Parts: sequence; C-alpha cells; structure tokens
Amino acid sequence: MLSKVYSSSTYGIDAYLVEVEVHVEKQVPGFIIVGLPDNAVKESRERVTSAIKNSGFEFPKKKITVNLAPADIKKEGSAFDLPVAIGILSAIEEVEESMLKDSVLLGELSLDGNLRPVKGALPISVEARKREIKRIILPKDSAKEASIVDGIEVYGMETLSEVVKFLNGSLSKEPEKTDKNEIFSQINLYQLDFSDVKGQENVKRALEVAAAGGHNILMIGPPGSGKTMLAKRLPSILPPLTFEEALETTKIHSIAGILSKEKALITERPFRNPHHTISDAALVGGGSFPKPGEVSFAHYGVLFLDELPEFKKNVLEVLRQPLEDSKVTVSRSKLSLEFPANFMLAAAMNPCPCGYFTDPNKECTCSPPLIQRYMAKISGPLLDRIDIHIEVPAVKYKELSSDTKSENSVSIRERVITARKVQLNRLAGMKNIYCNGDMTTKEIRQFCSLDSSGAELLKMAMTKLGLSARAYDRILKVSRTIADLEHSNNILPQHLSEAIQYRSLDRELWNH
Repeated sequence: MLSKVYSSSTYGIDAYLVEVEVHVEKQVPGFIIVGLPDNAVKESRERVTSAIKNSGFEFPKKKITVNLAPADIKKEGSAFDLPVAIGILSAIEEVEESMLKDSVLLGELSLDGNLRPVKGALPISVEARKREIKRIILPKDSAKEASIVDGIEVYGMETLSEVVKFLNGSLSKEPEKTDKNEIFSQINLYQLDFSDVKGQENVKRALEVAAAGGHNILMIGPPGSGKTMLAKRLPSILPPLTFEEALETTKIHSIAGILSKEKALITERPFRNPHHTISDAALVGGGSFPKPGEVSFAHYGVLFLDELPEFKKNVLEVLRQPLEDSKVTVSRSKLSLEFPANFMLAAAMNPCPCGYFTDPNKECTCSPPLIQRYMAKISGPLLDRIDIHIEVPAVKYKELSSDTKSENSVSIRERVITARKVQLNRLAGMKNIYCNGDMTTKEIRQFCSLDSSGAELLKMAMTKLGLSARAYDRILKVSRTIADLEHSNNILPQHLSEAIQYRSLDRELWNH
C-alpha cells in the first residue's frame, strides 16, 4: 500500500516542493523516515503515532517507510508531521486520494492531534502557486500569512481529524482570504515620530539627508544626548514599502519564524537593534543549516548598532560584504545560500570611553592615546562605507523645557520621497543603483560635477580640515542628495558646505 502527499520546505528565502511517499506493508512493525531528515523530522514518528491514535484512528501495526523526496536535500523542522500522518492514513485507506494530488500539506502535530503553526508559510505558498497547485492546507495560525498570495486556495485547520474530514469531503470549509488593500491602508503607521524629539535640529537634518539618499550614518555624542531616540525614528521618514518589498521582507521573517500570527504582511520598514555582544553568525546569518541574521531581518529597513566600538572587531568586519553587495552569501561544504540584506546602517557611539570628549559642560577624563585606541576599534574600511558622521551634542535645558512642537515625520517623509523620485529618474537603467548612497565612483564622476567655485571650496576643505581621501567621494554623494532635497540640478557651494560638516571623524580632532 503506497500513498503520495505533497509538502514543502524552505531553502534560503525560497521554498521547494517535497514529495512525501509512504509505504505500508505486512512485516514486523516499524516506522522509518528516509530522505536526509534532521532530528526534528526523525522525532515526528512519535508525534505522528500519538496524534493518529488520539484522533480516533487505528495506527497500523505494520512496517511503515516514509521517503522525503528529493532525497539529496536535508529536510528540517516539524512541518512534515501533517503530511506524514495523512500519508499513513491514506495508505490504510482512511483518507481518499482524490484531493491529495493538487494539495500541499504542512503542519506540526501535538500529541493530541492539534495543529501548531509552522515557519515559512509565505514562501511555501508562493512556490505552490508557481507549481500551479490548487490548494494549501496548513495550521490555522499560519493561514493568514499564506493567504497573501493570490491564485491559490488556503485552508487553515485546527486538528488532524478536521483535515481528514475535509479531504474526505465530509467537512465544508471556506478558504482564508486576506484583503491586501486593507493591510496597505495601514502602512506607515509608526508609533514613534520626530515630533517627540526636542532640539537636535542639525541631527534631524542629517537623518533627513541620510534617508533621502540612502546614506549610512554615524552619530557621535555624549551619553543621554538622544542618539538612540533619533535612530528609532529613522524608519518613520523613509519612503513607504512597495508591495514587492513588503513581500520579500515578510518572507525573511517567515522562514525565521519571527512573524507574528496576527500579521499577514510586514508593512513598516524593519528596525533592528542588536546588542553589542552579538556573534558574527547572528549578525549576518549562518549555522550548520544556514539561517538569516540581523542584517537580513533589517532588509529594506534600518540596522542600528548602538555603542559601535563595543562590538567585537570580527563582527564589524563581516558587515563589509553585505554593505557592499546588499546580500549575504553563506557557504557550507554541502550547500551555499544567499540572503538579501539591503539595509541602511545607522550607528551611534560616544566620542571617547568616558563619553564627554566633545561636551562643553563636562570634563573628559580620557588621555589622548586612550581616545585614539577607542576610535581605532572602528576600522577604516567600515568607516569608508559610512557617508555621514554627525556630532550629537547634549540637549540644553531651554530646548527640553520648550513647548514648541517639532516638525513631524510625515512632513519630513514627503521631502524624502520627492528627493528619491528625482534620484530614481536620474539613475534609471543603472543596475542595482536606486539612490545616491548606492553610487560608485563611475556614477559620482557622471552626476556630481562641480563648478570652479565648488571645486575650490572642496579643495580648501580637504586641506584645511585635514579630511582624508576617502571623504572626497562621500562629500560629493551627500552634496548631491542635499541638492536633490533643495530641487537643484547643480551642486552649489552651500550644498558642499553642508556635506563637509557631515565628516566629523575625518577631521584632525580625533586623529591627533
């Protein structure tokens, strides 16, 4: 007696179809699963046996062989419980086969036959539609996420016996529906807003420039000056996610199992704030069976690294590849996976170990060599990839106690969206370049030309302020963004002057 049931699993951020073959024969009773199962899949034998018995069915006292094909890809997770149980029941003719050939089944079984949610429902639903499969049957808590995909029927079930009744035609059920328009009507409903921040107008301006051009930003200031508060509000001024961006972001969160069951789709730009004790594998992804890391969870959003020099040096160094390529490649002896990682880096740090080197009101207790050692923890190649350095001074009492309302995120976001449209038009046709922050040397030479007065100003700034060579391209990119915000076709001296102010760490202050 042989039966076949379709299931699915994830590989990177995409899914692939798995054929669950179940063979039941009259031999010494046994239950074996083959096809490169991991421990969670091997343990499904105990869950499936108990779930079938506790759902009121007779478990066959025969030899059961389950094959998960393709057999050369490692299978992991508990989502194969339901298809294995249905395969066994189909092989002993408790389930009719008519609906199995155009259905994908997945779900973890509890010992009493209830269905628990699974990871990766969204990419699995996308793959099932691509394969022209009619329906997907999965736990009720995972159905909302899977139903985002049009062109496939999604049925959320609560128990094994409910799935059996549905497949046998004795239970009628309506497919799960999700209104994408309703979800997208709630886009950009951020709880944190720039209007909450008192003072710090120069830093808000720098964040607006960073958001408008997709530039990475580093904030330097004493403890309590509001660096974290400002960074948390950065996603609220970024352009809204498109549906394609929302879908890709949701897929990453789905395969990692960190998507809430109430949320069918991520409609706000992610903000990830890992602690400085994080490992390199947790930051960029990895593990024996590779999983995405924080840089991928921040895809199309913001990765915020607070207390930047406190991160381990090897952890900061692995950031360089994703910052350059907007993706992470994790290679193992038997497989190589790619995870998208197109994020904006926002970082914050103190100017010295005690934090008060640049504070006019509190005296710094650090010696110059100590400050230099502290600053040297951030490597030149990483600083190369950060376009804007801005000093964040302590907020004065007068500003804190003021009743004046600051500009809100919506107003700032409108200017950012307008500037991004200008950049998209200018960079149309360029591969993988969508904003000024993505420009390479070639595009900088093409789109950031200066007149004689601008060239003279930049030359003087490089000489007088002791700016490094790496600052040159950064200043041109940022001044191009400032010009876009001011609706100017040309980069004017005032745009250059502002961009030069955003290179704090290149000045001689910290270097001598």
